[in-house]
Formats: sequence, C-alpha cells, structure tokens
Amino acid sequence: MIEKTPILDTLTYIFLIIGILIVGFPIIYALIAATLPIHEVSRVPMPLIPGREFLVNIKAAWINGNLGTNLLNSFIMASGITIGKITVSLLGAFSIVYFDYRFRTVAFVSVFCTLMLPVEVRILPTYQMAANIMGPFQGLWDLLHLNGIVGWIVGHDIDLRLDWSLLDSYTGLIMPLVASATCTFLFRQFFLTVPEELCEAAKMDGASAMTFFRKILLPLSKTNIAALVVIEFVYGWNQYLWPLLITTNPKMMTAVIGLQNLIPAADDLPYWNVALAGALIVMLPPVLVVLFMQRWFVKGLVEPEK
Repeated sequence: MIEKTPILDTLTYIFLIIGILIVGFPIIYALIAATLPIHEVSRVPMPLIPGREFLVNIKAAWINGNLGTNLLNSFIMASGITIGKITVSLLGAFSIVYFDYRFRTVAFVSVFCTLMLPVEVRILPTYQMAANIMGPFQGLWDLLHLNGIVGWIVGHDIDLRLDWSLLDSYTGLIMPLVASATCTFLFRQFFLTVPEELCEAAKMDGASAMTFFRKILLPLSKTNIAALVVIEFVYGWNQYLWPLLITTNPKMMTAVIGLQNLIPAADDLPYWNVALAGALIVMLPPVLVVLFMQRWFVKGLVEPEK
C-alpha cells in the first residue's frame, strides 16, 4: 500500500523547482545576454528581456575567439582522453581480477593511491616530462657516450641531445591524462561481480584470455562504459589548467582556453554579450553528449547488466 502524502509531495516539488532555478539561472542569464546589444548588456541591472542580436553575437564570438579550431581541438582531446581512460582501465582491471601474479594486490593499491595525486598536484613533473619525454634517458645516454659504448655500437663517436617534446601537440594534451584510478576501480568492482562460472566455461570451450575479455566481459560492461564515456568526455572537455600550460600555439588551444580571448580587458569595451555567446557555444557539445547518452548513463549507474 502506497501512503499518500500530498503536503510532503508539494514541498518536494517546491524545493526541486527552487533548485532548478538556482542552477539554471546563470544559463538563462547568459542566454539572454547573448541576445542583447552591448549598450543593454552594460546597463545595471541588465534587462532580462531577450533581444534580437543573438546571431550577431554568436558570429562575433565564433570569429573573435577562433572557436572553430578550438572546438575541434577540444573534441579531439576529450575523445582521446575518454577512449584512452576506458581502454587502459578495462585492461588494467581485467589484469588485476583475472590474472594471478605476484604483487597483484600491490599493483592495485599503487593504482588506487594515485587518486590522491590529481593533475594539479603533479603538474610540474608532468610538464617536465611533456617538455622532453626523453629527458630521463639523457643521463644514461651521456654515461654510455663517456664510456665509448655509443661509438662502439654506432661505429663512430656521436654526441646527441635527446629531445622529444610533446608541447603543442594532441599527444601532449591527451597522454598525461589517460591514466584513471577511478575507472580502473569501477571496472574491477564490476568484474568481481561476474560469476566465475563464465570464466570456467570459457576455458572449457578453449577460449583464450583475450577472447573471454572481448566476447564476454566487454558486452557485459557496455552500460558501465556508456556511463563512463559521459563522465570522462565532460572531464576532458572542461580541462583548463593542463591545456593552458602545454599549449602556446593558438592553433592548438582548446575551446575553454579560447574563451579567454573573448573576456573584455580592463580598457576594452565590455563585450560581455559576445563572451557569453561564446560560453554557450563551448557549453553545447558536452550538453549534447549528456542528452544523447542520458539513457545509457542512468542505466550504467543504477542498473548494470549481468
């Protein structure tokens, strides 16, 4: 029997509406500002009646912020981070759960401990590695060169400076953010719930480890993968600090960094209508991903397939 509580239901709806208004008001405010000319946006308080300059402001934001190139860079970066995180995490969790090797628990604990080391904490050594990924091997190379080993192998003496920079590249934007302890932990917990009889049946049928992974575990994990695709794509799209440090070429900047070019400086005219129009453009792709993957996202969180 379901108890009817009209007063409690009414209060619940009131609080939900208030929460929606609080969360949604900045978006509504930006949408209205993107439709107004500059003289109306500069008024205090700004009028909350939409204007007719929406397409004009959108065009100005697209051109002034170079958003075409920046959106493409953001999409490549977010997609690469998403695919990389899920691939590495799936294989890592599969190894930890289904392979019995020495120090397996130590490996998992080591991966799990990296949750305490976000990008902001390890930003300096990560940047140094990206600036010259061959840097750690330079000392070994110099040692071999001093002892004449390089000359003996190559046939003549060669003094080489190892230098391989990932700055201003898609590889540099993606690779340092690929590892994910959270995804590895979630996949490990899901693999532990898969009945062992499936693994035993696959062995009896002569399936290899990768065949079992590809034909059984991957189909069972599709709802979890769908949920993580949404989370990791939004995570990659909203990255600010790492792209800000690693990119100096305007052609390699992401959309979030490109918005900085639209923010009015101290002595400039307050083109906040153009800046907010650019913010709406940058916000649109992750919103579309969430809306398109909403059903799979909710299903992956509350109803994992078995």
